[in-house]
Amino acid sequence: MNFTKRSVTVYLISGPLGVGKSTVSKTLASVMNQCVLIEGDLLLHVYRGETEPPWEERLRLAWLNIAAVTRNFLLNGLDVVIDFVVEDELQWFFDQLSDLEATLHYVVLHAEPPDTLTARLHQRGDAQYIHRSLFLRNKLMASPTNEPFLLDTDGKKPDELAEEIIKNARFRIQG
Repeated sequence: MNFTKRSVTVYLISGPLGVGKSTVSKTLASVMNQCVLIEGDLLLHVYRGETEPPWEERLRLAWLNIAAVTRNFLLNGLDVVIDFVVEDELQWFFDQLSDLEATLHYVVLHAEPPDTLTARLHQRGDAQYIHRSLFLRNKLMASPTNEPFLLDTDGKKPDELAEEIIKNARFRIQG
């Protein structure tokens, strides 16, 4: 049963660490009418105590929670912007929402040249993530699934990127 009161939209913003996902996602969410911003890292890092589940289990649970929270907001007529790295979860995620009448958008931000990521991570004090970021960048860019959804952030301001994500139909998956 679909309780959606108006047409709703999901923007899934992916990309490697340091590419600007959070900044672009916040900018995108701020220009929308009724919108919720889901920062996937907050759902990934909820664990407290001496031990936490292994990485694969944490990631699996984070995605289950992102899908459930997204679904709840869509059913209540709110648009959703999601800021999270998408490696192999894209089809699974959209399958979770396939029964809803939602317009789904996907974008993979990247930076050219790759040294841009290194500089950004150094600047924000996250040099320990450079190797992971460059690994993710290469993986995401090499994926045939991601090819139509790549968006170079270099030399563009967050508001320009948000506008392009909203207006460019190539980022629409369904809806």
